[in-house]
Amino acid sequence: MKDGDDADDKSGAESEARGGRRTVRWDDSRMQTSFANVVNVQSTREQVDLFFGTNKTWNPSAERSLTVDLSHRIMLSPLAAKRLSQALNGVLREYEARYGKLEVE
Repeated sequence: MKDGDDADDKSGAESEARGGRRTVRWDDSRMQTSFANVVNVQSTREQVDLFFGTNKTWNPSAERSLTVDLSHRIMLSPLAAKRLSQALNGVLREYEARYGKLEVE
C-alpha cells in the first residue's frame, strides 16, 4: 500500500484496533538508484547474500576474464529471500505475458 492510500491517516495502533489494517509509508528521501547488469547469490543457513555489480569488460569475446565492479551486497533472511523470489516470479510472469518470453542461457 502506498502513502496516501489510507484516507484516515491513523497511527498503526489505532488502525490495528479498527480491524488490523495498516499503511506502509515508503520514505524515498534517502533512496539511491543504481544500475546492475550482473548479480550473484550465495547463502548460509542464516542468510542469503545478493551481490550486484556492473560488467566493465569492453570486449568479452577477446578477453579471458571479466571484470565486474561490485556495488552492493544485500543480506536477507531466508524468509525475506523467499518473499523476494515470489515477488520477482510474479513480476516476470506479467512481463512475459505482455512482451514475450525471456530466454536465459
